[in-house]
Amino acid sequence: MRRLPVHDPGIPDFRSATRYLLWLIRRSRLTVAVAALLAIAWMGCQALVPAVVGRAVDAAVDRDTTTLAAWAALLLGVGLVQAVTGIARHRFAVTNWLSAAFRTVQVVVRQANQLGSTLPRRLDAGEVVAIGTSDITHIGSAVDITSRGIGSLLAVITVTVVLLHTSVPLGLVVLLGVPLLMSVVAMLILPLHRRQRVYRERQGHLTGRAADLVGGLRVLRGVGGEATMAARYRVESRALGAAGVHTARIEALLEAAQVLLPGLFLVLVTWLGARFAADGRITVGQLVAFYAYAAFLVAPLRQLTEAIDKLTRGHVSSRRVVTMLRERSDLPDPPVSAPLPAGDLFDPVSGVRVTPGRLTAIAATAPADATRIADRLGRYADGATLGGVPLADAARFDVRARILVADNEARLFSGRLRADLDPYAAEGLEVALEVAAATEIVEGLPDGPDAVVTDRGRCFSGGQQQRLRLARALIADPEVLVLVEPTNAVDAWTEDRIAERLRVARTGRTTVICTNSPLLLSRADHVCFVEDGLVTATGTHADLLTAAPGYARLVRRGNGAASDPEDAEK
Repeated sequence: MRRLPVHDPGIPDFRSATRYLLWLIRRSRLTVAVAALLAIAWMGCQALVPAVVGRAVDAAVDRDTTTLAAWAALLLGVGLVQAVTGIARHRFAVTNWLSAAFRTVQVVVRQANQLGSTLPRRLDAGEVVAIGTSDITHIGSAVDITSRGIGSLLAVITVTVVLLHTSVPLGLVVLLGVPLLMSVVAMLILPLHRRQRVYRERQGHLTGRAADLVGGLRVLRGVGGEATMAARYRVESRALGAAGVHTARIEALLEAAQVLLPGLFLVLVTWLGARFAADGRITVGQLVAFYAYAAFLVAPLRQLTEAIDKLTRGHVSSRRVVTMLRERSDLPDPPVSAPLPAGDLFDPVSGVRVTPGRLTAIAATAPADATRIADRLGRYADGATLGGVPLADAARFDVRARILVADNEARLFSGRLRADLDPYAAEGLEVALEVAAATEIVEGLPDGPDAVVTDRGRCFSGGQQQRLRLARALIADPEVLVLVEPTNAVDAWTEDRIAERLRVARTGRTTVICTNSPLLLSRADHVCFVEDGLVTATGTHADLLTAAPGYARLVRRGNGAASDPEDAEK
């Protein structure tokens, strides 16, 4: 059985929701085919049981014990095959469900990584959350039901052929009745499809609104807007609830139809069979078989209606996935990627030049200018070059593998701290924590590095989060590390320790620090002073203090480092 998730999910077909579902089926075609064959055997055995029982009843009526024993033995064999194929079918069905769900999660996460900073501007957070919660369930169910639907359809065809062979009128009732039942169910599926689509759109929007509310709760309280936003959320929540009720009405009607219509069909076939038996047109055993067939048909018919329902739901969910997969980054890869050589990292817009193997600091009179320079150096905006080759001409994957930009917008993820800081088990956790002055933070946790972190690391103070993020960046050990204000939330004593340890830890590696802190600037090999977005002076920290009056005023003005309360206590 396949191990999940797979290493490479493949390139999805996102031209339409239907094509995406077909792509998922093709990617799991072996297990889907095996599940379909097992479903055919499983349902086929169930379809044979009524015929065998009917023959056994006729043998009992005729008092033919030998024939009765033979039919009884055959019934036992059919039952055993049905049990084995049923168990195997279910296992393959679960595999198909998980394969589709995992593959969808993988392609969506990969797309989110490729979109990067473009994602929040193109899609609401609720849309992405809905894919990882409800949509993968419906997509997995759509792939799973494919095999059972095929088995159910062939089972209905088998029963129809047997009934036509025994009694043409009864066979015609089944032959004409099944499409009629499917048509009635399809009439309910179409409005359900529309209402589900509206409900999911509102659900995604409301989920995004909830995420925004939670993320900005402190700001809302500070400006007195909490009550207003909460009232607006309640109104939208009620609207979503009303849409859910409307959808549930159609779903309830569909569920009732799936039980009622096959039941009425069972009554009709049983009544006709009884009339034919009373007229002597069929035997008692055939009457029993007809009744059993009619009762058996309830299961495949219900599965066929269920297949229509789940395929519809899967189509709605796939449309959301396809919408996300169609989005393209603001910084797309070039048609032909150029290799990145070694050399200086240069930003022509500002004039910042970073020499390999040195610690370079960027001190800007406007912090936003330093942030924009860091974005260009890491190719979050076009403009910078490496070794004379524009970063825009290289594949983003190559750029990200060599240049890491760590700023204060990065978040800690929920889960175990060790997995968050060192996801690839690089085994540099202890050293990185020491350099970032974060060892005492981890040691203070009940389970140390295996402690569970809440969402966005809210259990840590601002300064603690900053030091843990710095440790995570150091563990990655990139060729070029760009740090944006890595110590602006810690006290001066902690900042001094970090500055000295960072210089030693990154010896021989290219490091860029955007900061106005004299403690960090004094450890830099080279400092670029930026005014109005342009480099106006370069040199060491000591040289610039005497040669650049604007630099001296900037450094002295920023000499008081912001202090994190918890760090200050320590």
